[in-house]
Parts: sequence; structure tokens; C-alpha cells
Amino acid sequence: MILGYLKEDTINKIIRGILVIPLFLMTENEIIKSKKKIKISNLHEIGLLIALILVLLLFSFTTENFFTQRNFTSILRSASYVGLIAFPMTFVLITREIDISVGPSVAWSGLFFVILIKWYDFSYFTSATIVILWGILLGYFIGIARTKLFIPTFITTLALWSALRGYSLFVTEGRPLAISNKEFRYFFGGDILGLPTVTWIMLGAFLIFWFASKYTVTGTNFYAVGGNPKAARNIGINVDRVKILALIGTSLFSAIVGILFVARVSSGNANLADGMEFDVIAAVVVGGTALAGAVGTMTGTLLGCVFISMISNGLIHWGIDPDLNKVVKGIIIFLAVVINSNVTFKSNSGGPKED
Repeated sequence: MILGYLKEDTINKIIRGILVIPLFLMTENEIIKSKKKIKISNLHEIGLLIALILVLLLFSFTTENFFTQRNFTSILRSASYVGLIAFPMTFVLITREIDISVGPSVAWSGLFFVILIKWYDFSYFTSATIVILWGILLGYFIGIARTKLFIPTFITTLALWSALRGYSLFVTEGRPLAISNKEFRYFFGGDILGLPTVTWIMLGAFLIFWFASKYTVTGTNFYAVGGNPKAARNIGINVDRVKILALIGTSLFSAIVGILFVARVSSGNANLADGMEFDVIAAVVVGGTALAGAVGTMTGTLLGCVFISMISNGLIHWGIDPDLNKVVKGIIIFLAVVINSNVTFKSNSGGPKED
């Protein structure tokens, strides 16, 4: 009994020692900066929550049908599709990478799902499984291109952005492919207990990503790699594997969202999710994730998704042209990056860290 207790205690001490090693490698100033980042992140979330409330009040008092249950359901549904990709995208940006192929990836995934069902008579379950595996392989390809071939993720995903959208249009000749399974449409495209099914899925994904970012070694590794890849390697973190895992996340959830979109619109469409990559990146950046890496929270990203969706919805109620809606989103992204860059610069006395 005593011997077993001592062994467990010894193991616990060793684990604590390993976890404390990075602190010994940090200077006192770096520790203080780390604490400041946490406080800045909390303040950002509070500020974003206040902004959400102000925007809600603004549109509620200036439009007739904004403050209704039906409209809030619409906002939640829109935020949910964005959120499912924004959560893994948060990890991607934290590790100093980016994925701009998610919009066309969503469109092709949905289209691929319908093609397997209509053209090859696969079951819905088998088709969904194949599409999800496709998403994982796509993310793995992007990760390998980045870590082994040293091709920036912006270049790889830009190429995929063009290729996936173009191939989707080529295969379908620009025409949607419809499905007729009512059970699939009503369950995954409908509501459960007054909330859209996709919202419940999004909330479940949020809890998983929130827990992973705060209480798992993998989550800690994302921040470590984004903060200083060289130091992360020195303490034994497999930087390449961490980046590949992050990139697999965005492609995997893009595939899932593609399937969910099919359930909602009852068809696969090559033009689906046009510009969605900008909504996702805007939500993550507005939520406080720094493009320089190492800074970001899932709570901030969740608030960012609701904020972007509420802005888009409110502008439609104001009668603003959809094209101008994109202009507003562009301005929001720019301002969010400016604010985050200034905050990051003030909290780091040095320049950009070594990649």
C-alpha cells in the first residue's frame, strides 16, 4: 500500500516538473506578458459582448421584424454553420497558419455527398462517411504541404479555393443536384426543442473545442507552437503534427458543414457557401484571435460568430444591398486586425518570433 502510494506520488511530481519546465525557460518579463495576454483576452470578450448587446438594441429599435423569435432562429442558424468551421479555424490561426479554402470545400463536400447518393446509389450514412474521410485527407494534404514541402498554407488553400470551386461547377455545369429524403432534411435541416439542429451540433462542438483548448495537452500545444515554434520543438512538442492536426480540423468540419447545408437546402450546389471563408475568418479575428498566433479563445470565437451573423442579418433588415454587406464585413475584418495587432504589439516588446 505505502509503496504504491509513493510511486503514484513520484509520478505526479514528475508530471508537475515536466509541466513547469517551460516556466523555467521563460523570463520573468515573459511570464508577466503571458498573464497580460490572458487579461487582455478576457477584456476583449467582455467588450465584444457589450458590442453584441449594443448592436442588438440598435437593430431592434430601428427595424420592425428584427426582435422576433423567427429572426433570432435565423441568426443562430447562420452563426452555427460559421461556428462549426470557426472553432477549428481558431486553432489554425493560433498556430500561425490560415485556411481560405473552406468555402469551396463546403460546396464540394455537399456536392460530393449528393453525387454519391444520386449517381452511385450509396446510402446516406456511407456517403457521409466517405465525405468526412475526404475532409480529413484534404486537411492532411494541406498540412503535409506546409510542414514537409514548406509551402505556405495561404498558397495551398488559395489553390484549393480555385480548384474546388471550379471543379464543382464543371461537374454539375453550374446546376444544383436535388435530394428527396424527407427524414434527412427534417432532422438535420430542421429544429429540435425550438433550436435549429445545426445549433445543437455547433454547441456540442464548442464545448469540445473549449475543453480541448483549456484542459488538454493538445490544446496547450497549439498555443505553444503559435507562441514560439522553436521553443516548442526544444521541449519535445511535435510542431509538424500539431499544425497538421489543426489543418485537418478545418477541412473535416468543412465537410460536415457541407453535409448539413445539403440537409438545409435539399440539394448540392457548386455556388454554395460563396464567401464563407471570409465570414469564418472575420468571426475568429473579431473574437480576439491574433493572426500573429498564440492568442485566441473559443468563447471569443463563439461571440464573434454571433456578432458577424447579427450584423449581416441587421443590414438585410435595413435594406442594405448584399454586395455592400460584404463591404461592411471587409471593414470589420480590417478594424479587428488593426485592434488585435496593436494589442499584440503592446503586449510584446519584441518583434515577430522565429517560425
